[in-house]
Amino acid sequence: MDYIHYYQSPLGEIILTSDGKSLTGLSYDFPKMLLPYFIEKPLPIFTETDRWLDIYFSGKNPDFTPKLSLKVTGFRRMVWDILLTIPFGQTITYGEIASRIAKQRGIPRMSAQAVGGAVGHNPIALIIPCHRVVGANGSLTGYAGGIDKKEQLLRLEQVDMSRLFIPKRGTKR
Repeated sequence: MDYIHYYQSPLGEIILTSDGKSLTGLSYDFPKMLLPYFIEKPLPIFTETDRWLDIYFSGKNPDFTPKLSLKVTGFRRMVWDILLTIPFGQTITYGEIASRIAKQRGIPRMSAQAVGGAVGHNPIALIIPCHRVVGANGSLTGYAGGIDKKEQLLRLEQVDMSRLFIPKRGTKR
């Protein structure tokens, strides 16, 4: 069975999904066509995730991570594992993640675009902090919740925004 839960955040409604034991999704934009396949039911994992979100939206770094269940390729797992190491209030670039993966794999280089693709498929936003990944030039790019939310989340974490910017529409990333 798959379960769904709704959390009202300062940035709007967040949809949580679970397999009954672990968190399988956290998003702002859940595909409406999938709703009939989920049952709304209070579960301990939703209570725990609500507590994590309450702490996070109070401007603090939660000191725990709810149990996550990810059905994912090895490459995406590598990227998401790196995302989980980005400290609260800090950012990293796609290129820095690519360099780390290249080093782990013992290869000369890895594509930052490939990393961007994996970051963009993160099913558990916020907890797997893809909003902390920025372009090498400081651009706030690639956030499924929208660049405005990415900016608000970074400000909530008190990230130094002086070197970051929102790219103008129609400009190349």
